[in-house]
Amino acid sequence: MRVITGSARGRRLKSPEGRDVRPTTDKVKEAIFSIIQFDIEGSAVLDLFSGSGQMGVEALSRGAKSCVFVDSSHASVGITKENAAAAGFRSDATVVTADSISYLRMCRSRFDIAFLDPPYEKGLIEEAMPLLCKLMSDRGIVICEHEKGLVLPEKFGSLELHRTYKYGKVEVTVYRTPDNEE
Repeated sequence: MRVITGSARGRRLKSPEGRDVRPTTDKVKEAIFSIIQFDIEGSAVLDLFSGSGQMGVEALSRGAKSCVFVDSSHASVGITKENAAAAGFRSDATVVTADSISYLRMCRSRFDIAFLDPPYEKGLIEEAMPLLCKLMSDRGIVICEHEKGLVLPEKFGSLELHRTYKYGKVEVTVYRTPDNEE
């Protein structure tokens, strides 16, 4: 696992061990960042269910101004802190140990881009999105990585389904605010 491009390009990232860990592949990560490449600069990012933090670190490497990483696993949070520091983003990263749904309920921050890659087949995207849509800016984009075949609603609050992309066993669904269409 590595940072693909930007100021930390080529930096190797650590990943938590275990069967519950499912890091985003470089192919899917490259595709996601191609989709949002013109939206990253200066954005406030949320990496929910962050795991190793690779999506948020990639966003910071590409010019995001800040990233909040949230994960309930102490091991994942520790690795995220290491990865953010090793890539030179210690001051731009806020790493939170919390249940992601609980975090969304108490959060008062606003985000321009959010990455959601929760454990599969637990309904966590459907649970998180109604809470998350209230925290998104008027140029908000939410990227949901999920298992193949999951059909998500056309709309969550002010966020509308923009498109779903398929990459083998993984699908990526992108939500945008209506005024933020490509």
